[in-house]
Amino acid sequence: MADWKQISGGLTRIAVGSRTNVWGVNSAGNIYRYTNNDASPWAQVPGGLSDIGAGADGTVWGVNSAGNIYRYTGDQESGHWKQISGGLTRIAVGSRTNVWGVNSAGNIYRYTNNDASPWVQIPGGLSDIGAGADGTVWGVNSAGNIYRYTGDQESGHWKQISGGLKAIASGSRTTVWGVNSAGNIYHYTNNDASPWVQIPGGLSDIGAGADGTVWGVNSAGNIYRYTGDLPG
Repeated sequence: MADWKQISGGLTRIAVGSRTNVWGVNSAGNIYRYTNNDASPWAQVPGGLSDIGAGADGTVWGVNSAGNIYRYTGDQESGHWKQISGGLTRIAVGSRTNVWGVNSAGNIYRYTNNDASPWVQIPGGLSDIGAGADGTVWGVNSAGNIYRYTGDQESGHWKQISGGLKAIASGSRTTVWGVNSAGNIYHYTNNDASPWVQIPGGLSDIGAGADGTVWGVNSAGNIYRYTGDLPG
């Protein structure tokens, strides 16, 4: 993994909002936040989650194995997490106002910014979703097909992009990454005619931030930060 630097620890899911907002969960459901110090990289955060999303503005949401949805408050007195009604298996956060999720049936939901009636269903079916700080949204379905959200009700909410992925992350319109069922890693080229370039390495989940930061975890739980865009 020449383009990747291993960071100590073990995670099964990872989310990246920016260089300074990286979160993950491990196989036991424990939650960790990156400390920005590779010597002691992770601080455990109380709670238990099975998937997590982190935005560029510091926003963090998560879901647990029962499908319950939580928004991070950081408030130690009243609790680190506030439960939001609904049920999801995957969640993606671009920012406070760009939060998306999918449930176990593949239904797609977008956060309304209103906790009283928090979710609006979006047509389509996905198994994983990625949301960027600039409003960009991508998803993949259980067959591995890849879609970019257009929001166009007339021509369809989603445009299929060639390729096959099982997990996808979108930091912004120009920072979209995914992994396929074989663990191969792909970076979006910003050209739908030839959309993906393969990046050396093998991962099972990936996170991409609005500032270009990319992290991933492999099937063994090892954690990696992408260095391929850094000098020397």
